[in-house]
Amino acid sequence: MSDVPAHEKQRDALRAAQLYYMQDLTMEAISRELNCSRSSVSRLLSFARESGLVDIQIRSPQGQASTLAADVHARFDIVAHVVPVPDQTSDADRLQRVAQSAARILTQFFDSNMTMGIAWGSTISAVSRFLVAKQTHNCFIVQLNGAGNVRTTGIMYASEIMRRFGESYGATVEQFPVPAFFDNPDTKTALWRERTTHRVLELQRSMDVAIFGIGSPSLTGQSHVYAGGYLEPEDFASLERDGVIGDVATVFYRADGSSDGIAMNARATGPDLKVLRRVSRRVCVVSGAAKIPALRGALAANLVTDLIIDEGAVRELLAG
Repeated sequence: MSDVPAHEKQRDALRAAQLYYMQDLTMEAISRELNCSRSSVSRLLSFARESGLVDIQIRSPQGQASTLAADVHARFDIVAHVVPVPDQTSDADRLQRVAQSAARILTQFFDSNMTMGIAWGSTISAVSRFLVAKQTHNCFIVQLNGAGNVRTTGIMYASEIMRRFGESYGATVEQFPVPAFFDNPDTKTALWRERTTHRVLELQRSMDVAIFGIGSPSLTGQSHVYAGGYLEPEDFASLERDGVIGDVATVFYRADGSSDGIAMNARATGPDLKVLRRVSRRVCVVSGAAKIPALRGALAANLVTDLIIDEGAVRELLAG
């Protein structure tokens, strides 16, 4: 089947998917109808799922995940998508399973004539590796925060994440070629007046969807911004003095959700949290109970409308 033209493969995959999922035909019956082997039918169905022709959703109103999601909605007034993960699962496998589920869920949130904002980080990088293809038109993917630091421009890291999103959705990618943090707040103020920067900032203000993970200064090994050379020892000391519990798109907040007076935010290139709160759908992806204190701060700041989270972490969230 590798020699079959792409449009013919897509046509056959769509036909096989319709017969299998909509008409309940067996693999053997489909192979007879399409005049191919059962293994070819299996490959066509796999291609249909991987390319976004088929979107499989599971709804279990009596399941544990659904009960937890309902509890989160009742308590925080947000939509929760709970990913079943065994408690003994390693952190790496847990992140992979959450990221894979998040990538599939995102296809429901993004369509033509929309703009999606992406906050780079370890979690969103993982999500980008599992994205399901969905063709759209007149769409933009915009980077929410700069990625450079004193060791690297950060372009390769951030651009790879952005490229995956752009290619998966057939969208135009708008990168943000600035550092994650300026040395001097005055430099940021001056650059924000430049027309080239204005274009990115305007796209950010017009976002329909924003997707981000949660960073935490207490979890340097799990958050890219804290482990990747973006912060100096004096920066960590400043965050501690200001009572910072976490960040979204390298903009910091306290446990009560407040962000006023945090010195590092004057140098950060991520969107002001007031801008983020105006986005109609704000998708937060969390893997692991260790990030729950920072997640609680984000919820207190009203930064989240949709939460994609593993089962163990959501139980910890509800226990607090």
